[in-house]
Amino acid sequence: MRLLAVILGLVSCVHAMGATLLAQDADKGALPGVGQDRVVVDDKTEAVIRGALKWLASKQNGNGSWSASDGGKYEVAMTGYTLMTFLTAGQLPDEGEYGKHVTKGMNYLLNTIKSDGLIQASGSSGNEIMYSHGIATIALAELYGQTKDPRLKGKLESAVKLIVKCQNDEGGWRYQARKGDADMSVTVLQVVAVRAAKNAGLEVPQATIDRAVKYVLSCYDKDTGGFTYQPGNRSPGFARTAAAIYSLQVCGRYDDPHVKKGSDFIMRRAARDRESQDREWFTYGHFYAAPAQYMIGGDTWEQWYKQIQKKLLSGVKQERDICYWDVPWDNRREGGSLYQTAVYTMILAMPYHYLPLYQR
Repeated sequence: MRLLAVILGLVSCVHAMGATLLAQDADKGALPGVGQDRVVVDDKTEAVIRGALKWLASKQNGNGSWSASDGGKYEVAMTGYTLMTFLTAGQLPDEGEYGKHVTKGMNYLLNTIKSDGLIQASGSSGNEIMYSHGIATIALAELYGQTKDPRLKGKLESAVKLIVKCQNDEGGWRYQARKGDADMSVTVLQVVAVRAAKNAGLEVPQATIDRAVKYVLSCYDKDTGGFTYQPGNRSPGFARTAAAIYSLQVCGRYDDPHVKKGSDFIMRRAARDRESQDREWFTYGHFYAAPAQYMIGGDTWEQWYKQIQKKLLSGVKQERDICYWDVPWDNRREGGSLYQTAVYTMILAMPYHYLPLYQR
């Protein structure tokens, strides 16, 4: 244990030195887009992150899953979100204070993958299927990318092949694990999942990614700079725009003008929501908005992080050394405090720079 502590300490030192050098280079203008390093986690925020990780660990089910706090549902999705939170905070399977929790969560998802590649808990159905599959595949792809654990590769490949198989002719995805119509919310999760898998070294047809990008761009609303739920049939919104520009950047389109216009749109919409209390899909939207602005970097990320940090810290509940959220910020609150705590902790921990998927 003492040796592990020394190793982890050295890793932290090297990481900190690297961040400092990157920040210096960014100030010189040598590395556009890495202005993320201006933003650091202060002591108060770090204490909240530690308390939230402890709370999340305490909520893990016996089978390794996490489930929604408002009814015990959505085990696959909630496990995916929570694993992403631990990864963002630097916790890996059997490494770190919560390494065992990460391992149990990973094993739960692996054990839930069906023969056709679908990640689906027993009894789950309806609109949640491809949402859950998408976020779980993202988590597994990030785990494989950082560990190269051979237990992950085959099952992750089958999960990715299912996504490729279910893409419709327009390039998108919908609720069920089959070709049909499509929408932005389901599509973005699948786009990010296949891209994360490709980044981790798995074979993914480039045509799948190209067609998905085409679908996302088909939802662009040129009058506002935002993105719609489906091509041309709904008004642009905060969550779907954040999801769209995040997915475009994950696919390497960092300098696409749609990204800048979408970023400006969610900046305006967030300011309006702070004033009017008119919020839609707050947690879901900010799950995408934070990494989208993070990858843009510079002043955009610095301004965004300061604003969302202030908001999240204002609503956190603290009980001794644990922290969690249970706030009425969503018009719809599926997932309850577990979902909120996982997503908000992930956002606060992003300046640690641990998650490869969030790196430009």
